[in-house]
Amino acid sequence: MKNMKESANSIRPAEEKDRRTIVDLMENALAPYYDGDHSAHAGRIIDAHVKGGRDGVGHFSFEQRMFVAEKSGEIIGMVHVVGKRQGTYKISPLIVAPSCRGHSGIGSALLQFAEDYARQMEARQMYCTVAEQNHSALQFFRRKGYVVAGSSDSHYKANIKELMLYKLLASNLVQEKFDKTNISVVPFEECFRDQASALILETLPKFFGGINEAWLDGLYEGYHRRDSGDINLKFKLIYLAIDRDHRVLGIAGATPKKGQPIKVMPLVSRTLQAFEALLTDIPFLLKPYGHKLYIHIVPTVEQTISLQRMGWKLDAAMPAAYHDEYVTQQWSYTIGGDLMRQMRVKSRYFNLIKAGEKTLEVRVGYDNIRTIQPGERIILSTHSDEMTIRVNGVRTYASFTDMIKVENAQLIAPGLDRDAVLALLKEIYPPDKEKLGVIVLDIVTESSE
Repeated sequence: MKNMKESANSIRPAEEKDRRTIVDLMENALAPYYDGDHSAHAGRIIDAHVKGGRDGVGHFSFEQRMFVAEKSGEIIGMVHVVGKRQGTYKISPLIVAPSCRGHSGIGSALLQFAEDYARQMEARQMYCTVAEQNHSALQFFRRKGYVVAGSSDSHYKANIKELMLYKLLASNLVQEKFDKTNISVVPFEECFRDQASALILETLPKFFGGINEAWLDGLYEGYHRRDSGDINLKFKLIYLAIDRDHRVLGIAGATPKKGQPIKVMPLVSRTLQAFEALLTDIPFLLKPYGHKLYIHIVPTVEQTISLQRMGWKLDAAMPAAYHDEYVTQQWSYTIGGDLMRQMRVKSRYFNLIKAGEKTLEVRVGYDNIRTIQPGERIILSTHSDEMTIRVNGVRTYASFTDMIKVENAQLIAPGLDRDAVLALLKEIYPPDKEKLGVIVLDIVTESSE
């Protein structure tokens, strides 16, 4: 993709002389997906912009700004941003001239310009709406990190579904926080029972009535029936999110149901990192037991963001279903036959893999890691980004020491020598986890194939 210097001379504030071109761009781009007078709409927002950006009729907005991309004196794109009093900015709209769509980089440059402007204005979030039938625009925003928050049928035009998308304009501090803790998702063991019980009793009774010691006994008894495979016995599967020091930071219990949905209950965590670790890992772990996961939860704002970003769908809001004072939400996730395994990586290593500098990923032999096969495609994810890699080879060793004698340390952690890589791995995984065996995945990003 060309950069802005190659594709356009400049992005500048719109001027009165640009009115006719902007009106034409908006009429042509919006008419297939939106009813109404687009010429009048264009005129209103141009007027607000050229008069200093002040919206004279908008109740929630405090400014409207319009910018155009220009190449050799010709306008080839525009973006209009609306500053809201709640600390957000709306893109309304972003349009690239038909002759430049899909290959010029104009859309990316305009979006980056708009996001940078919003950050300068200390906005915490940017959002927009896109017609579901506008496939190219929808794919564009999703590639740029925008998350679908919901949809509305026939919202602006009959038989056209409108989607709302948003992107948080946070700093890298959030990702750095996520990268500080090493979390593993593992099957429940009796040695963790006290910790798991304490976590549930500390968090769940606030939102769900009837959660007590007897309820916990039923949960663990169901887990002991897991090998029966009989859904009529209501067997349970339990997974824990634990850190290197064997502290239980999260727990997910799952009950396969008739018809092959799987109810995930409880789903609780002490940290957002543990919550996301469970959301990432349990779909693949539970894939053999059903086709769809659903949870009943009263999520925080951060948890809601994670659920949306990770592809969960809000199915229902149930007032007083479990507690008189709370609205319980049902969220679901379709597993499907083509579900790919996901693996969480720290952002630094994610970027090195993406750049092709890190081609070896080292893990210990948890059951779900031992099942990885050459040729398998895996989604690598951080808190805010993801990519797909392919496994070219899988090699197994008894220990990190045996492994580092054979493998290239520079391909595991570029910039570190063998001793430093060995120390790093031992810092991540305690001795009892190393005893599970060491798995080396030889990987390549799909974009580099």
